[in-house]
Amino acid sequence: MTNLIRGPTFVEHLASGSVGQPVSLSGPDGSRLSALVQPYGDGLKLLLTQDITERERAETMRRNFVANVSHEIRTPLTVLAGFVETLIELPLTESERKRVLALMATQAQRMQDLVADLLTLAQLEGSPRPPADRWVRVSGLLECAKADALALSAGRHELHFEAGDDAQLAGNEAELQSALSNLVVNAVRYTPPGGRIDVQWAASEDGWGTLRVSDTGIGIAREHLPRLTERFYRVDGSRSRDTGGTGLGLSIVKHVVQRHGGEIEIQSDPGKGATFRLLLPPSRVRPLASALQPDAGVETSS
Repeated sequence: MTNLIRGPTFVEHLASGSVGQPVSLSGPDGSRLSALVQPYGDGLKLLLTQDITERERAETMRRNFVANVSHEIRTPLTVLAGFVETLIELPLTESERKRVLALMATQAQRMQDLVADLLTLAQLEGSPRPPADRWVRVSGLLECAKADALALSAGRHELHFEAGDDAQLAGNEAELQSALSNLVVNAVRYTPPGGRIDVQWAASEDGWGTLRVSDTGIGIAREHLPRLTERFYRVDGSRSRDTGGTGLGLSIVKHVVQRHGGEIEIQSDPGKGATFRLLLPPSRVRPLASALQPDAGVETSS
């Protein structure tokens, strides 16, 4: 048996005679195995192995998630507690009191945004895939995202929205709107005043549709790109908090596009802006012209 499993941990476990107790082993490819040795007849032993790689990975993700949520909530709570103590202990002038209350409101809003994003993620992970018989007009999605961008930018950026050959997407309108708005809001937050933000829809000849959001902002180093859609992953934690992000926006975007059978592509370089593409499969894309035919026979939403 030790010729097949040469791990020192397993050899020591087998020599100790601790039958009935599993031992975890690391595989050469980074996998994790659980080995259990049981008595099996006269002088024999039975070895049971199980691949626990995904289970341990899920447990690690759960622990990290709880730790991250606790940290994200603890920070504004600590700030709020400090402000409350200040209001109680110190005789503040009216202007000082208003300033403290405004800062408290900012921290309370930060916690509300975090809880809202956590609830959105939980809903996305726990609900069935969006239906393929409800159609959403692309131009409507862009109009809503444009309104969000205008409100946040307040005239500080060049904003360009282009629906191109307008089309319809099959799926959940609220989810698609959330994904696109998250990308647009991020583009505004991480683009200095005077920068340009482009939002464009295009359909390829093979039927795939692309929602593209590009900016001329600060950009992202390439080593960060594979992890951008992880929950709470931040390229620069202090800058992310200054811009008001929760660290969950891109994770929500990824879940939405995957639930619609698509994928997200990210291209960026420091100082050269970033481009995010939401690619949606042909089964969930149709030209607007065909949707308007009398015999289309499906419900549409604009």
